[in-house]
Amino acid sequence: MSVHVIVLPGGGYVQHAAHEAEPIVRWLNGLGLAASVFRYPLNVRHPEPLEALRTEIGRLRADGAGTIGLVGFSAGGHLAGLAALAPQVSERTAVQFAVLGYAITSMETETYRPSRLVLLGEDATPELRRATSLDALVTASAPPFFLWHTAEDPYVPPEHTYRLATALAAHNVPHAVHVYPHGPHSLGLAKGAGEAETWTRSAASWLAEYT
Repeated sequence: MSVHVIVLPGGGYVQHAAHEAEPIVRWLNGLGLAASVFRYPLNVRHPEPLEALRTEIGRLRADGAGTIGLVGFSAGGHLAGLAALAPQVSERTAVQFAVLGYAITSMETETYRPSRLVLLGEDATPELRRATSLDALVTASAPPFFLWHTAEDPYVPPEHTYRLATALAAHNVPHAVHVYPHGPHSLGLAKGAGEAETWTRSAASWLAEYT
């Protein structure tokens, strides 16, 4: 069965960051993986981006992709996590692995509030905020995750990655976690960013195991 990786760039659910789009596809192609960017709907409420992504997953599956993985950054990482973890309506939209870079994982914390307001609105209920928080959606049947972040991220603190990693560990879901000491938010491939640059090498080894 063929493998296809969908790349979801970040941008706070209001834009798509270019350096987290096609350059990531080229990196994945260099690893021998078919990949494409999916520019999900912006400035819309949940669940519209998730439904659009699931439609794209279904389309790729109909075209013959057996294994589908997601690589998402920041808000795109949040969407990737939702697609991987939210209850599935159909096996056709299931995801086999996910790689999240400095992802927003929780809608319950006050950090990176702008994305939450775009996706859920000012008056989001505690129930809705929990239902869109990745750590609250993890079950024992969740797919494997590769998570990376920087400890210095001023916009999406590493707490987001730690929360998801803790939930994955509690449910014995295979996962890898890399938190690098230095680096800003929105690094993309992180070329020239010191130790954080090694995330692509670590992710390549991890992907080889799951593709």
